[in-house]
Amino acid sequence: MSGNELDAGREAFKEEAAELLSELELSLLDLEQHPTDDELIGRVFRAMHTIKGSGAMFGFDDIADFTHEVETAFDLVRMGKLAVSKELTNLTLRARDQIRTMIDASEGKASVDNAVTEDIVVSLQILIKVSDGTAEASDIAQTESAASEDKSLQATYRIKFKPFAELFTTGTNPVLLLNELRQMGTCNVIAQTDAIPPLEQFNPETCATYWDVIVTTTQDVNAIRDVFIFVDGMCELTIERIDDDLEYDDSEAGMKLGEILAERGDVKLDEVNSLLDGQKKVGQILVDAGMVDKGHIQAALAEQQQLKEIQEQRQKAASAASIRVASYRLDKLVDLVGELVTVQARLSQTAVVNGEATLTSIAEEVERLTWELRDSTMGIRMLPMGTTFSKFKRLVRDLSLDLGKEIQLATDGADTELDKTVIEKLSDPLVHIIRNSVDHGIEKPDVRFAAGKPRMGTVRLSAGHSGASVLIKIEDDGAGLDKDAILRKAIAKGLISNDAELSEKEIYGLIMLPGFSTSESVTSVSGRGVGMDVVKKNVDALRGSIDIKSKKGFGSTFILQLPLTLAIIDGLLVKVADDIFVIPLSVVEECVELTKADVEKMNDRHVSNVRGVLIPYIRLREHFSIDADDLETEQIVVTEVDDKKVGFVVDYVIGEHQTVIKSLGRMFREIEGVSGATILGDGTVALILDVPRLVNTVERDTPTRTVGV
Repeated sequence: MSGNELDAGREAFKEEAAELLSELELSLLDLEQHPTDDELIGRVFRAMHTIKGSGAMFGFDDIADFTHEVETAFDLVRMGKLAVSKELTNLTLRARDQIRTMIDASEGKASVDNAVTEDIVVSLQILIKVSDGTAEASDIAQTESAASEDKSLQATYRIKFKPFAELFTTGTNPVLLLNELRQMGTCNVIAQTDAIPPLEQFNPETCATYWDVIVTTTQDVNAIRDVFIFVDGMCELTIERIDDDLEYDDSEAGMKLGEILAERGDVKLDEVNSLLDGQKKVGQILVDAGMVDKGHIQAALAEQQQLKEIQEQRQKAASAASIRVASYRLDKLVDLVGELVTVQARLSQTAVVNGEATLTSIAEEVERLTWELRDSTMGIRMLPMGTTFSKFKRLVRDLSLDLGKEIQLATDGADTELDKTVIEKLSDPLVHIIRNSVDHGIEKPDVRFAAGKPRMGTVRLSAGHSGASVLIKIEDDGAGLDKDAILRKAIAKGLISNDAELSEKEIYGLIMLPGFSTSESVTSVSGRGVGMDVVKKNVDALRGSIDIKSKKGFGSTFILQLPLTLAIIDGLLVKVADDIFVIPLSVVEECVELTKADVEKMNDRHVSNVRGVLIPYIRLREHFSIDADDLETEQIVVTEVDDKKVGFVVDYVIGEHQTVIKSLGRMFREIEGVSGATILGDGTVALILDVPRLVNTVERDTPTRTVGV
């Protein structure tokens, strides 16, 4: 293996190991709840086995050796010699974390504490030895069944084992050798008895039986030869791999059987062809013709069946195969698709202007293909929320142990898909909210029992689609938020005045202010005044929103509303003088006219009466200091922000537009109220408004009154 191939293999191993470790953690947490589930036990064992094998292959010997110790324990579990206990689960989770550290250490991102490794190994060995008072690590078979093997690493071999007649005189039992082959994987053993002489000539001290064996295993040919190392020179032994370039066609099963017999040397293919003459019952015909013994037919049929099963497995694996693509390549693809969408829009506009039928037809076809490509590319970026949900089970488990609480995490909607970029940026906010629910929300078991609740608290994490958004809920059945305590803390910190009148939603919103915490003491979990403000900031950056609901004594619910993707939004194009802006369609309620007479009725205050409801508005012309002549009639785009309706006054509403978002340059990132830009079909740049931030900016600059009043 060349240096470049080895490096590529090592990188592939790290990626595969990361996925396996995530799966391992989730399987262990599920196994803790269902300790007798054979499927979960098998999943844990296979993850460890694959990490061990791949690690050894690419030079991660320390990982392979360490993982082997854990694999040994779970092999005992599979055989029913070791029970799944909390101690075993804890040790395996520690081992999982240590493997992660070892991988990070190989990249220089961490250092490995060998004392931790040794402690885990010794603890596992002690656990094995004391299990039922009899289990020993040396009792474990070193080979695994085919169900536990990585199918992609398997090979199928044809073995002909024909001992010499004097084999028994050496004290060798061939059955033991055959059993060793059986332990290597899926194995078919067929005894051939055609060489056994008549009874009057039979010598029980000689071996007259020989065997045909078909074995599918992850072991290589050398491992198979090692089985027969002690009978070398006392037998005829042939080992052939038979699944290379495997092509099995069920419609030609009869001829395939003949080919197998010919390959095995039992018959000649031309004799088979001349005898068959189009007939399909090959085995019986050949036996009746005296060309081959029935035992050889059985061996060939067993080989045929095993090859068929292998082919079906490979076809199934191929149909479900996937490839790994570096995330930066995917991001580059999305950027290129965005550029293509922009060019396509220009082409369509040019075709409309020119009015040429041929060009218009081409433009329409390009538009169709572009949107299909865009949708497919966006689909590639979508990942199920379950990839994020799984790691929170470990978080809740460890935190509840640290805090002396009994808490379970329930999840729902794990198959809800969201843009991978949103998922990546969503991880930290969810961690903060769940930590707060575990620490502040769920009470101690005795407190819950005294209040008539189950001793075990529940944190429920759910996700679901709502139009062009995803709603993520984090609910707990704990003590709920204490409005009075929140108000007292906010007043003490000078965040609000003593006589402030706030709605319930506004009171709950105070916990997301920087430095706010109701915890009376600082712990390893919370109380430092950081967390929820970070959540608010991160969710705002995702163009999302947070809603908090709570009932004292019954629990709290945090609802995050997020866009499906950060790459494309549905927007409303509006124009102010010569400038064009995009308002996200998700916040737009309606559009109404604003005349000079309407403004005069309100004494020039920035408020409009829309069907009896006073709605404050922001003039974009004034906010962005755009010079232009006043119009007799303007338009108000009514939006809803934090359950409040706010209007934006523009000159014209152009219409809906699906917008490919372009980030602003470094010099313009701090401009408040603008989240990005897009390029229109004619090459014009339109700014995308960040509506919530724009409203907050105006309110901050006019602290003595609500926007528009």
